[in-house]
Amino acid sequence: MSTETLARSPWSGTASTEELARWREVAERVAAELRPGALERDRTSDPREALEVLRASGLANLVIPVENGGHGAHWETAFDVIRTVSRADASLGQILGYHYLNQACIAFYGDPAGRERWYRASAERNLFWSDAFNPVSPDLSFTADGDGYLLNGVKRFATGAAATDVVISGAIAEGGVYDGELVVFAFDSRRAGVEHPDDWDHLGQRASASGSIRFTDVRITEADVIGVDREEPFAALVTPGVQLLLANVYLAGAQGALEQARELVLARGNAWFLSGVDRYADDPTVHRVLGELVAQTAAVDALADRLARRFDEAVARGADTTAADRGRIEVEIAALKVAATRAAVEVTSRVFEVTGASATANRIGLDLFWRNVRTYTLHDPVDYKSIEVGAHFLDGRLQPVSLYT
Repeated sequence: MSTETLARSPWSGTASTEELARWREVAERVAAELRPGALERDRTSDPREALEVLRASGLANLVIPVENGGHGAHWETAFDVIRTVSRADASLGQILGYHYLNQACIAFYGDPAGRERWYRASAERNLFWSDAFNPVSPDLSFTADGDGYLLNGVKRFATGAAATDVVISGAIAEGGVYDGELVVFAFDSRRAGVEHPDDWDHLGQRASASGSIRFTDVRITEADVIGVDREEPFAALVTPGVQLLLANVYLAGAQGALEQARELVLARGNAWFLSGVDRYADDPTVHRVLGELVAQTAAVDALADRLARRFDEAVARGADTTAADRGRIEVEIAALKVAATRAAVEVTSRVFEVTGASATANRIGLDLFWRNVRTYTLHDPVDYKSIEVGAHFLDGRLQPVSLYT
């Protein structure tokens, strides 16, 4: 591995058993605290108090390198934490996952010389990051003004922006020192000219603060610039990272639904009158359905674990990352995305077959898993992930690099 690579990537190696166990324990403790309030947060659509629980746990600085004031954990650990939190509340898992990947843009897009300043500031204040990158919204206007730029425009689906501390975004500069370049920058989510319309009102992921964000003459200076996107393969790994995040949240939805379904079935003291048993928990039809759903979920879980470690191996290459390296991990994660989507939608729907009509009561909230999964799996059409995987299987072709592939 070259000296340049070691300087370019702050991540190396893979997670130890001790590291995974340490942070899994933290995540499980946080999840246990957050789980009872998930249904109420879904109703109020407000994650801010819960984010303070995450902040106090130390999870905000999980993947910041030790030398920059963080905990220096690996991505395998981060995705395990995301999954654990998401089983308790998928909205919070989504915000936390985007936080890790947006914060990581310091390394993906930034100059190694500037890494200390950005990471140190984030670590010392336990800042949470969000983004305004949605590629299907119109491009933002980024025009030169004196020694800086003015940012204008609207981005939809800015997950977490209304509840977090930092917004990262990007735009092609018009004039000035960056003229014609795609500049990546970050700034306070409450800076003058930044508006959060509070327009997120969807079926699921209701506490993810995924509404739009509006910029009106927001002043961006050189101090806000992280770097320039020059389409380097290493920087482009951030998109497979986002896709891996999505798959883990989907998987967590299936796991969370199964956990609650088990509790509901075991708590039922009667059984269907034609079953020939005294308890629902002894009904073989219940066993069969749960067996199918558990097996399907376990398969996705194993693939997700494998690819989380593969992602660590990929980012460790740093500047030595090739387009082929990046393409391989993207296709592998796309396959996971397909499997996780299918499993999550089926599991969160079919658990009602074994929990019965009483489980549809609003006070129980079993539907929250399905509503979250059904909403979040529409992030980008999974059919195109299937096409990507199938085309690569046939002749090795790769899709053009984008913020979805």
